[in-house]
Amino acid sequence: MTKPVPAAAPLLLERPNHFDPPAALGRLRETAPVSPLAYPDGHTGWLVTGHALVRAVLADPRFSARAELNHVPIARDGRVGDLRPAPPGIFTRMDPPSHTRYRHLLTGWFTVRRMRALTTRVQEITAEHLDAMERHGPPVDLFEAFAQPVPALVMCELLGVPYADREHFQHHTAVLMRLDNTPQEMMASYTALQEFMGELARAKRAEPGDDLLSGLTTSDLTDEELVNIGFVLLGAGFETTANMLALGAFALLSHPGQFALLRDEPEAGDQAVEELLRYLSVAAFTTRTALEDVELDGHPIKAGETVTVSISAANRDPRKFADPDALDLLRPTAGHLAFGHGVHQCLGQQLARVEMRVGYPALLARFPTLRLDIAPEDVPLRTDMLIYGVHRLPVAW
Repeated sequence: MTKPVPAAAPLLLERPNHFDPPAALGRLRETAPVSPLAYPDGHTGWLVTGHALVRAVLADPRFSARAELNHVPIARDGRVGDLRPAPPGIFTRMDPPSHTRYRHLLTGWFTVRRMRALTTRVQEITAEHLDAMERHGPPVDLFEAFAQPVPALVMCELLGVPYADREHFQHHTAVLMRLDNTPQEMMASYTALQEFMGELARAKRAEPGDDLLSGLTTSDLTDEELVNIGFVLLGAGFETTANMLALGAFALLSHPGQFALLRDEPEAGDQAVEELLRYLSVAAFTTRTALEDVELDGHPIKAGETVTVSISAANRDPRKFADPDALDLLRPTAGHLAFGHGVHQCLGQQLARVEMRVGYPALLARFPTLRLDIAPEDVPLRTDMLIYGVHRLPVAW
């Protein structure tokens, strides 16, 4: 049975506060969890906001992740994207079997066992940056001193990127994540990162080490594929975790009871990380396009129509999580979608978990009186970026 639907409207991004998703998404989730969406390029597709429905779309092979099929729900500096196939190696915007081939080459580097083996090194990196914060003394920008450099160094060591080059890739990655950059700025940063990864790939082929990129040089990947895989991993593995560490710290500082719980019971860290992932959902949405006519919750989705799934709205669905707008570090969070779902579920999720499970308890143990050094409303938020978070987080202790 076809359900009535509201008129198509653009994706609303304005948030009511620092941590909650746009209020309009919550209203749609309750009244029209599958609703028409007006895309900036003139396409009319769909927005899905309910947890069960988002999960269903992400698991359904009838919905494609291919770049040339997916319309983008937000404009960047007034511009809309053009539909082009993903370059070789950009596996996140491909379907099987191409996606499967790349994923198979990478999966062994991100197993739970391998990530557990990396935990000691993550602990060392975390301690080194907390030591530097302590020597500096308050106040410090927690994003610059801790949340950004820890995952940057971890990714450098995993991929075999010289840490001395971190500011170079951090700058250009940030440019590509901005929604208000110019076409010239975006192309310049894209070219700079491609050249950087190209030089690195050639160096790994000439003199392999024990890092991920060196390991991939023994496969049948071309230089272009190797460069683009490195490009994806460097950007995705660094940006998301850096913003989770910073925004998660901001959320804890804004909820003193939860801050005290994790500070006094660091063994709760594993569950706390899952709740922060659910509560914050820094990667707020993704897209899929129907390969054939599909019915979704009584709505006919036609072949070629793009569906934007709201991860942030799904992770606040009261049908899945009791009192979902509350931050509760001890709640059951099984089934949250912060890492996506289905064949495209985040490849590096175990690494991100290790960095957060180590980082949050260590930060609170070292600075048990940590506090914001500016008013919460003055914290600059990344509403101008593809990945949500903070630009700065001044703290003292």
